[in-house]
Amino acid sequence: MDSALLYIVMALGVSTVLNLFLKRLGVSQIIGYILTGTIIVYAFDLRDMTDSSMLEHIGEFGIVFLMFTIGLEISLAKMNSMKTEIFFNGFMQVGFTALVVYAISHYIFDLESISALILSLAFALSSTAVVLSYLKSSKEIYNPYGQRATGILIFQDIAVIPILILLGFLTSNGDSSVGMILRDTFVSAVIIILLMFVVGKRVMTWLLHFSASSEVDELFMASVLFIVISASLLASVMGFTYSLGAFVAGMIIAETKYHHKVESDIAPFKDILLGTFFIVVGMKVDILFLVNNIGAIVGIFVLVLILKTIIIYLLLRITSSHMLSLKTALALSQVGEFSFVIFAVASMGGLLDKELESLFVLIVILSMVVTPFFISKINKFVSRITHHEYLGLDTSDFISRKNHVIVCGYSIIGKFVAKNLDTINAPYVIIDNSPKHVQEALHEGKEAYLGDMSKLSLLEAIHASASAAVIVTLDNIDKKRAVCEAVLKHTKNVNLIVKVATLEDKKNLEDLNITSVVDTKVEIGRILVEKMMTCKLK
Repeated sequence: MDSALLYIVMALGVSTVLNLFLKRLGVSQIIGYILTGTIIVYAFDLRDMTDSSMLEHIGEFGIVFLMFTIGLEISLAKMNSMKTEIFFNGFMQVGFTALVVYAISHYIFDLESISALILSLAFALSSTAVVLSYLKSSKEIYNPYGQRATGILIFQDIAVIPILILLGFLTSNGDSSVGMILRDTFVSAVIIILLMFVVGKRVMTWLLHFSASSEVDELFMASVLFIVISASLLASVMGFTYSLGAFVAGMIIAETKYHHKVESDIAPFKDILLGTFFIVVGMKVDILFLVNNIGAIVGIFVLVLILKTIIIYLLLRITSSHMLSLKTALALSQVGEFSFVIFAVASMGGLLDKELESLFVLIVILSMVVTPFFISKINKFVSRITHHEYLGLDTSDFISRKNHVIVCGYSIIGKFVAKNLDTINAPYVIIDNSPKHVQEALHEGKEAYLGDMSKLSLLEAIHASASAAVIVTLDNIDKKRAVCEAVLKHTKNVNLIVKVATLEDKKNLEDLNITSVVDTKVEIGRILVEKMMTCKLK
């Protein structure tokens, strides 16, 4: 017990110091966690613990909470609207990447068929933990390229299930027929869907309602943790991955009015457990094997990076622009964390040689170490080679700004708001999560940035608390409410003016302390009467 506490304390201390240092250099904290794992293993000679199933489970729960927060972002309605990104783009990407990697590894590198199959399926997957963490923190998950990347990653996580089933079938040496495995999987899928969407939805809603009405934050947090872990365990019992159960639970809560509060409350747990996951990844680094095979590891990694970029780009280019396809391809060019699970299962089942497993694991680790360095530079890189203006936000511009107006949304109403602000010479800035709208505003010579104003980090960056007013012109009521909640949580003093178009919109916002709600129908009626009053009699 004492030694376990010592390891935990050392891991916390080393990761904190490393990440403080790396943050000054602008390096992702993921690198710090991976280095921490490697340092702890060699400092305390814990190499015999690197294959511990307990450590694997602890690390996997970082992915569980990440998938839960992604589920909160993707309701059933949104998933239906993203069916092309998830099911078409995702299937094509996984299928074609696996075929190409298999052909190269089997026919060119003479890898035996089973090993080549395992490698191809693992390398077809990208890193949910790294990519989605970046997309969420940078707010680019709401951009077109972020949506495409998210859709493909969701399909990849779903694809892990049949991949693990296939490995189980290969390991069992044919004790069960493919038909029986498919039948059992289908029955399990139907049961888990019925349990979670019919019974689970009612239980989750009831539990969140009563814990929220208690006004005790600890009870609400305990309810959320209970829901996430229960859903994960249920999925595991039915033969699926923990993360799939958490993802479905997130989707169910996304349909309730509590999803914004749940997302903000669960964030610290997700970040801590993700850190634990990357520490476990770092513990797998065999330095001696790495030094002896550094050339092969780097060479294969670069080959995979180029191959995946080309394949994803060509597939997306069928339906998307050059810039959008290139951004998405670069973002998903690495190898993902579920590859560790695939290699471990294959190795334990005798399907993969131990030396090959060590080589493949180090390639994945190198991939996850390198990705945080270049993923944040994708926008600027693609903008430079495609000659499109980068729509990023330089927060230094807002350090001393006060009494400015923030216009949220630059569609038709937003354009008229900006025009009227110009006539009175009021300083204002436009924030929109549509690159098209931001590009239009920039071309018109206006100050505009790409971003999601429902995120407190963005509100802090644009000094919303020092602004004269925030004008919300969005049409989508869910996004509109999320922005209003975030603005009111960030500051109580700002004037919040919100456009509504229907009675339902007005009712949805009536519990919020909004300064002024402008009903477009009421205002049109008033203006029509004013015009009538100023008309001359004929």
